[in-house]
Amino acid sequence: MKKQVCMIAYTYYEYDNRVRREAEALSSLEEYAVTLFCLKKDAVPRTYMLNGVEVREINHAKYQGGSNLRYFSSYLKFALKAFFTCSSLFLKRKFDIIHIHNMPNFLVFSSLVPRIWGGKIILDLHDPVPEMYSTKFRGKLDKFVFKILCWEEIIACWFADKLICVNHVQMEKLLTKGIPKDKITVFLNVPDPTLFNQNGRIKINKGEHSHFKLVYHGTLAKRLGIDLIIQAVAKLIDKINGLELYIIGAGDDQNEFIDLSKQLSLEKHVHFLAPVPIEKLSEILKDMDLGVIANRKSEATELMLPVKLLEYIALRIPAVVPKLKAIKYYFNEDMVYYFEPDNIDSLAKAILEMQQDESRRLEQAQMAHKFLERFGWEKHKVDFINFYKKI
Repeated sequence: MKKQVCMIAYTYYEYDNRVRREAEALSSLEEYAVTLFCLKKDAVPRTYMLNGVEVREINHAKYQGGSNLRYFSSYLKFALKAFFTCSSLFLKRKFDIIHIHNMPNFLVFSSLVPRIWGGKIILDLHDPVPEMYSTKFRGKLDKFVFKILCWEEIIACWFADKLICVNHVQMEKLLTKGIPKDKITVFLNVPDPTLFNQNGRIKINKGEHSHFKLVYHGTLAKRLGIDLIIQAVAKLIDKINGLELYIIGAGDDQNEFIDLSKQLSLEKHVHFLAPVPIEKLSEILKDMDLGVIANRKSEATELMLPVKLLEYIALRIPAVVPKLKAIKYYFNEDMVYYFEPDNIDSLAKAILEMQQDESRRLEQAQMAHKFLERFGWEKHKVDFINFYKKI
């Protein structure tokens, strides 16, 4: 008899690499059946099968904006709807394991009914919530609210049977908060090699009149430094022929970035593309010359190992990155080009030097790819499945 797994995530399933990888890894095995609850993408929620996963959209859309109160309200409404939906389905189909993907952490309590009846609870900590919110709403959250979020994180961690962290630096932070080490497992957010590989990618010996394409993809928010990338491009227009920046994604500050590119007269150089499903993303990225990550320095970004960086590495696209703790934990200067965080001139210098030195780009892409020999999804998938079998 198959073990019934329920996953709950405040996300758009088709666009979420990590959630899909984990759900599909389990659904590919005969001994597991996976049901996943997520946000609705269109006006009417759907229930459908995708690669063996039964996806049930909850009648709730994602909030994107600058109001911390509305963010909390959106998370709370989704958690309540997930609680009732999960509990109702549990009466018909007993779930053995409930796997919650944060944010928020309190989403874990939507599994209360299965928990009472002996279901095992996994809390997958994609993001450090207190640090994320203190960064996102800088100046709006006082110390009291930050402490509440820290307590919310600790209580949620204790409620769960097992915790998953996305990198070792994040795990070390949890250990300082008193969470037992034997409760935590690290699974990096590495890309699926069937979707992200270098096959067909040839970016060498380009003529002097060809384009040099920079790329950023993911959430469009100021804390992630997209405005810094745009300003760096403005400084390089006269120094790099055919310079283009492709920004792929959506987010709270997207309109601000579009306005900034217009103010700097970069409409012909900066291109904004809507988010695309995972299956199509790698084909777009393969045409790029340099990945750019510009996270501003904060408590939250120090703990982040950007998945976009790992996707560039999988495609052998060289990258320039800020000197932040989690990135430095895994990558040395032979693997990526570091610049000073929050420093537009340092970022522009990094891009210019990488553009001028093709051999360096190729060597760094090759060296960085060795990271996946140690932490690639092929190994992680086996470890992930074994983790589930022990539960």
